[in-house]
Amino acid sequence: MQLSGELFGPDFVMACGIAYGAFVLSAVRHAPWRKLLDGGNSSILFGSLALLMLLWSMRVEMMAGVAFHLIAMTVLTLMVGWCFAVLGGSLVLAGVILAGFGDWSGYFPTALVAILLPASLTWVMLLLARAWLPRNFFIYVLLNGFMAGGLIAMIAAYTASLLLLYAAQAPLEALAYNYYPWIPLMFFPEAMLNGWIITILVILKPAWVFSFSDEDYLHGK
Repeated sequence: MQLSGELFGPDFVMACGIAYGAFVLSAVRHAPWRKLLDGGNSSILFGSLALLMLLWSMRVEMMAGVAFHLIAMTVLTLMVGWCFAVLGGSLVLAGVILAGFGDWSGYFPTALVAILLPASLTWVMLLLARAWLPRNFFIYVLLNGFMAGGLIAMIAAYTASLLLLYAAQAPLEALAYNYYPWIPLMFFPEAMLNGWIITILVILKPAWVFSFSDEDYLHGK
């Protein structure tokens, strides 16, 4: 989803920028930059970002200043890790705005709910699954791919609605009519998109998925 900065006051946008900037600096500091020295890894990353930019350009505006699109941050995070997902998503959002979809004043509120939140929740769910559940191929695909993709997209949408309610002071009636009815419908397409992509990748190109290992999820299972 993408939010217009016109919905928020300048102080709120600045607060979002400070918060998001702190996480971006953390991602820059902890990102495994050496992996990009491998031409294959860098091609995978930038190719994924190009496809993500195309996906984010296909959007529909459900109410003034709020546009919906598939975010696919779950599969990106599983593929490249939290750090590169946050940094890559930031580049994609900038590219989408440069292409004329959205405004710069809405960059930071959008980045918080459409990039940072989905990437962080995806990584937390992966770590919890590794800690509490057997490392099994089907658990990885169904839970961290399909289920996480759908649930996290809905959580991001509801979080955006909270921003609209309290920061943008959007009328609850307008959200109830134009926004809330569409959120449950986001689960299935996001789950299918993220789930099927990650399933295909771990079967055909497991080396392209940073969070997946044959040794952990397949051998001896």
